[in-house]
Amino acid sequence: MGLNLFEKIILSHSRQDNIRVNDTVEVDIDGMMIHDFFAPFCIDKFHEMGFEKVVKPDRVVFVYDHLIPTAFVDDNRHHRVIEAFTASHDITHIHRSDGVCHQLMHEQGYVRPGEIILGADSHTVTYGAIGALATGIGYTEMAAVLGTGKLWLKVAPVIKLNVRGTLPKGVFSKDVILGILGRIRNDGANYRVLEFAGPVIEDMSIDSRLTLSNMSVEAGAKAGIIAADGKTVQYLKRHFPSDELNLVASDIDAEYEAVIEFDVSQMSPLVACPFNVDNVGSVTDHSDVTIDQAFLGSCTNGRLEDLAIASRVLEGRRVHPNVRFYVVPASREIFLQAVRKGYIGTLVAAGAVVGHPACSLCAGISGGILEDGERIISANNRNFYGRMGGSQVEIYLGSPATVAASAIEGRISDCRKYL
Repeated sequence: MGLNLFEKIILSHSRQDNIRVNDTVEVDIDGMMIHDFFAPFCIDKFHEMGFEKVVKPDRVVFVYDHLIPTAFVDDNRHHRVIEAFTASHDITHIHRSDGVCHQLMHEQGYVRPGEIILGADSHTVTYGAIGALATGIGYTEMAAVLGTGKLWLKVAPVIKLNVRGTLPKGVFSKDVILGILGRIRNDGANYRVLEFAGPVIEDMSIDSRLTLSNMSVEAGAKAGIIAADGKTVQYLKRHFPSDELNLVASDIDAEYEAVIEFDVSQMSPLVACPFNVDNVGSVTDHSDVTIDQAFLGSCTNGRLEDLAIASRVLEGRRVHPNVRFYVVPASREIFLQAVRKGYIGTLVAAGAVVGHPACSLCAGISGGILEDGERIISANNRNFYGRMGGSQVEIYLGSPATVAASAIEGRISDCRKYL
């Protein structure tokens, strides 16, 4: 019996001849990412555990994104701790204000297909969109990986999602992942891996695939993987020659815990309603829900494709006078590209407030915090209690097109009329 993509990557990084589901295997780690919010905790654990040396300093990346721009005086302490640690361990990959960690990792060439990348953040799963095994770990585990370059990982069962059909007008990858979450629920992949496959996935851009992998953790998944292909090679070509990329794919006779067929042909634009990501319904069923604010950004939907879609919806139109619309590109590079292509100009002319590339409102720290009683439509990944301000702020999640259309009308709206 053959192996699936996840199993192949695990096996290639172990010293074993074979593996089985539920085995616990020691694997070599290719890369590590730590953002500014969690960095002091990881560094404290590193010292507590008695490590004196980071074993792979050239594969460690620190990113300032949750606390950029700083909102409180104490935020600066996180950055001082990082500066001292990286200087003492010859770590040179530090992004101080370049964007969200989960965008920078693949955008700046820190991840290759077939690698194992660990991050001190649950949305590390994003990099699975380019064929890597990427997952989030805790402070203690990250400290151990910094000091040893290894970690024990469980060989999780894999669920294959075969996505087929044709995406209707106004339906995007964000709608697809919301539809999947609505079907399998927020615990449907607990300590499992989601492998996205099928003709719809093959047709998707890398930007769209990243949205799927990013939100796989919202179903409890340890990873959300998409096999690397020609589009992946094209995306990574500025960093790696094609012969340096390991395009691992599942065997035809690979085993899965389950194979779920998901047809998108009859889908309509969707929203996730408070206060769970799997509380999914059609936008047309929620058209009476008024909003106070709209947000476009984050590691889920702050990429160039997303800004282009929102710009298209808002071209020649205005944000509703009762709505605050915040737009935050996922990286400095995306910001500059969006400026050159005119997307930022269109959004600003429509009434949007554009912020510096960072986690911003998605992290609930800065960038438009709401108070109890307010309601927002957002393109990020979570709508839990207290995620964006007060504990009773109502958060609806939708695609960039849905967010932009709703910003125009002041209520949850169907984007199809604007496309």
